[in-house]
Amino acid sequence: MSCPALPDDTELSDRIRTLDLESKVRLLTGMSLWRLPAEPRLGLSAVTMSDGPQGVRGTGDDPAETGLLAPAPSALAATWDTELAERLGNLFATEARRKGVDVVLGPVVNLQRTPVAGRHFEYFSEDPLLTGTLAAALVRGLQNRGVSACLKHFVANDSETDRTRYRSRLDERTLREVYLAPFEQVIAEAEPWSVMAAYSGVDDGTESAPMTENARLLREVLKEEWGFSGPVVSDWAATGSTVASAVGGLDLAMPGPEPLWGRPLAEAVRAGEVDERLIDDKVLRLLRLARHTGRLGEPGQNPEAPAVLTGPTQEEFRLLREVAARGMVLLRNQGELLPLALGGRREQADLSPAPEGSRDEADLPPTPSPEGIRSVALIGPNAVAPYLQGGGSAFVPAVRTVSFEDGLRAALPKDVHLSVHRGGDSRLRPPYLTDALLTDPDTGTVGVYADHLDADGHRVGGRIRPSGDWSGYSDFGPETHRVVLRTVLTLTEPGTHRLEIGCVGRYRVTVDGEEVLSGDDDRGVELILDSTHNNPTLRSIDLEVGQHPRRLSLGVDLTVVEPGGYDRFVTAQLRHAPPGSTPYEEIAEAASAAQAADVAVVVVGTNEEVESEGWDRTGLDLPGHQNDLVRKVLAANPRTIVVVNAGAPVLLPWADEAPALLWAWLPGQEAGHALADVLLGRIEPSGRLPWTLPARAEDVPVPDAVPRDGVVDYDEGVHIGHRAWDRGGLVPAFPFGHGLGWTRWTYESVAVSQSSVSTDLPSPAGGDGLNLTVELTNTGPRAGGEVVQVYLEPPHDGIDRPVRLLAGFATVRAAVGARTTADLRVPARAFQVWDADTGGWRTPPGRYRLHVGRSSRDLRLTAEVTVDDSGFHAAR
Repeated sequence: MSCPALPDDTELSDRIRTLDLESKVRLLTGMSLWRLPAEPRLGLSAVTMSDGPQGVRGTGDDPAETGLLAPAPSALAATWDTELAERLGNLFATEARRKGVDVVLGPVVNLQRTPVAGRHFEYFSEDPLLTGTLAAALVRGLQNRGVSACLKHFVANDSETDRTRYRSRLDERTLREVYLAPFEQVIAEAEPWSVMAAYSGVDDGTESAPMTENARLLREVLKEEWGFSGPVVSDWAATGSTVASAVGGLDLAMPGPEPLWGRPLAEAVRAGEVDERLIDDKVLRLLRLARHTGRLGEPGQNPEAPAVLTGPTQEEFRLLREVAARGMVLLRNQGELLPLALGGRREQADLSPAPEGSRDEADLPPTPSPEGIRSVALIGPNAVAPYLQGGGSAFVPAVRTVSFEDGLRAALPKDVHLSVHRGGDSRLRPPYLTDALLTDPDTGTVGVYADHLDADGHRVGGRIRPSGDWSGYSDFGPETHRVVLRTVLTLTEPGTHRLEIGCVGRYRVTVDGEEVLSGDDDRGVELILDSTHNNPTLRSIDLEVGQHPRRLSLGVDLTVVEPGGYDRFVTAQLRHAPPGSTPYEEIAEAASAAQAADVAVVVVGTNEEVESEGWDRTGLDLPGHQNDLVRKVLAANPRTIVVVNAGAPVLLPWADEAPALLWAWLPGQEAGHALADVLLGRIEPSGRLPWTLPARAEDVPVPDAVPRDGVVDYDEGVHIGHRAWDRGGLVPAFPFGHGLGWTRWTYESVAVSQSSVSTDLPSPAGGDGLNLTVELTNTGPRAGGEVVQVYLEPPHDGIDRPVRLLAGFATVRAAVGARTTADLRVPARAFQVWDADTGGWRTPPGRYRLHVGRSSRDLRLTAEVTVDDSGFHAAR
């Protein structure tokens, strides 16, 4: 049976002409938080969107819904593997279809301009080419299965501080060569079906406007020059005008209904301020999106919904595990301490049984008692509480999580003893109050009771929950105006207890009837946009408990926050720190355990207080006393492996002292299995750093991105990331592209294919350019993979260009002693610069060097090419 032909643009335009103005305008803003309106007269079903950088969260219609939690985008970028990225995109598409989602809001292709950026973990890399290449592969994987990507955040949106207001000020050449580059590459290579405009704005000397109103970049560059044919979607609640945004190139205002569009937009059309042809173009772009995603049928009929998919599956768990393991970067391995095991008898390690016939190497642990190891001490705050995903829109309630402890226990032989020691808490905020300490004052039931009150103070509902976490609570009806929490806190352990309470919006908090905290913040949507609702200021109260229990009555009166377009909610956090050991006592206990063990594994890193959408970090130090912990453990046991569980760079002042140092990122739900796979030698940590790891904070080229007078100045120009480190002659802890893996590689030769192709073709990453053939041999003790990297050094002709820039890369694998070939493409764009005078690309003539190696600072081979009017010529 053949499928019906999809309507072409001419037929879609004919359909659009059947609608009146109000009907067309109604389609251009959300019907709700995540859905666009349907229009049966067009055959249009509601298009559904969802956040998606680290998995597909869904629409929240089912509060209990969970999903697959992937490693953070930086972990994927660390694989430098486009095939793996495309497979992950396939998985995201399958997950989207399970949840009825048509558009996944991602990937994020903003660049890691500064290491303190709050969403650093959510970006791929500091490098435009690596970012664009991996993002394009992910988009292909999504869209090959009928789910739209939404490329974001267009453009130069690299800071979370005052993110809804600031302007990024940069010259046109920097904008073109660096910050627009990954967007242009993904659009050229993968043709994403939608793009998201950022909250922030751009001032490039030509126009200064919020991105939702930036006609030069949205209309002239994105749509006209690059030929992008889909809709431009606003970031949520980013639309700040009617006429300027409509004329500027915005197509869909989310969430909705957006009060600045709708009726005001129709009135603007009738007043001649907005051409109705622009409205028709916006609807056409929406219909193209619906056509791609299967949400467009015949007029008068609703297309059939995609089939409901079952899952998740063991195969999907294994892919997430593979991405997490392969993305890990082995930074140091003195004396080849890692891997701890090789070969031998294997047993099932996965916490869930694999289907018959589906077992593969990733499920199977290595030999019992490797190398005589009988005991392992797992140490560190992140060993006890791993940080699996960053905060904000990337958050996914995971279908399961495998802790580092669980993963190692499942993988280690039964005769190997594993002990776990925190070594001090790295969080500033104590944990939430637990049900063991809380009771409803009326019934004695465990938990906190919430009364739902209307505007007149009448009770209209209520419920009980067993925890002190009421962040974003919204389980109430539209008539609820206030939520009043009541509970009795019972403390029995003698000593000093610390109670911490935080709320947002309008609230009043009492302890035993006495007011201790109040607020009067009516900002509404701003509470969402700056993430205050996830990170409220806390009031601390110290409580002394003697030999007898102490009972306190807690009351929290909250006015419902109503952020237009978002769900109504209240937020209250009741946290509690009981008496206990000091960090120094915990560190001493952990060091003692390390000394008694054959091997110590110390897991340090960041947490939800540090890396999140909504705020930037204030520094690069590990939180808490983790540096002291590492040094004590290193002194106690020379066989210590340090694992860094963080998405963004942190300073490691003891790095040169660690025998083995492994960067494990924010690894997602399969964290424990992936770490066990790497430590015990089942999967090679073949990752390479997608950013530069500084040794000192004062060396960081861009130490922050805090707006000054509402402006973030990009004074470094085209010198971003590793380019800036090279320009300044700075020495990082570990350079961009660094990673050891399990083996060693000898680079034998590089050959460049001549090309007589014209050098003025505007190819962003592929197309015309040079072919490189690199021969290399695995001269180490194990089979392994290598990321062959090519860095282009332009001629020193007076133009301010990078010392070197990443121009190509390829991944290869080889057995022990085997020789292999890496075929690389260096695109013509790598040689080009943007000429602001002519408004186009040009290739400066001269002699260029192509350096081939293992990182930006480990370059093994060099080839030279000459560029003239006739093209590229390999030097002989």
